[in-house]
Amino acid sequence: MKILNIVFCLMFILFAGLQYNDPDPYVWMPIYLYSAVLCGMAARNRFYPKWYLIGIALYFAYAIYKFFDQNGVEDWFTKHNAENLAETMKATKPWIEETREFFGLFICIGALAINYFYAKRKKA
Repeated sequence: MKILNIVFCLMFILFAGLQYNDPDPYVWMPIYLYSAVLCGMAARNRFYPKWYLIGIALYFAYAIYKFFDQNGVEDWFTKHNAENLAETMKATKPWIEETREFFGLFICIGALAINYFYAKRKKA
């Protein structure tokens, strides 16, 4: 579990660093850094289930917004036939950026959920 959390922590720090040229880094840097801090603490065997649930709830709510947003995931899937998101790193179409952000939220949710359930099991 320690190695997994170190990997998650470093990955989220890298993700946050890559947001510097994003149109909304003030949103995405805190999202990734929040996950990085919690994973870093978990790597040190400090678990905060309440903070995991807060993050999961906020990220899930934002993911729902991203899904139904104009040019969001729903548009990518229905109107653009799930076009390749990784063809180029440049997000030339608005639904590419929105869909990538959606999946970024689910990576954060996954990491926090793993730590939440591990902490609950460890406590029991």
